[in-house]
Amino acid sequence: MAKKRVFLSFDSDDLQQIRGLRLLAANPNYDLEFYDESLKEQIESIQAEYIKRVIRGKIERASVTLCLVGQNTYKSYWVDWELKESEEQGNSIIAMALKGIESATFSKYLNDKNVTVYKWDPSYLITLINKA
Repeated sequence: MAKKRVFLSFDSDDLQQIRGLRLLAANPNYDLEFYDESLKEQIESIQAEYIKRVIRGKIERASVTLCLVGQNTYKSYWVDWELKESEEQGNSIIAMALKGIESATFSKYLNDKNVTVYKWDPSYLITLINKA
């Protein structure tokens, strides 16, 4: 099966855990494979339209958007914007709580669209990405 292009949507507070997920995906002994189309570095700009243009290009190249839910993800304007943009681009949207998150408040988008937020399970994440 060909690798999926996945955009990772997450709150910047969770960057360390996101790096862990990226390492897991890079591990040849683990079956989680995808092209990570998300931001690796913070965009050095305060211009919202420029930031949106850069992110939009990454979302357009992906077919799946994976929202990784942490304790404060619901507060992020950018996560909700990325999810709305992903929907407009026709991406499949998957939401999964980060490791160690047992309960969290969900973002407005996730609530409004009634998106299922799965508990952390890397094996099931592989299945969800492959089915998307």
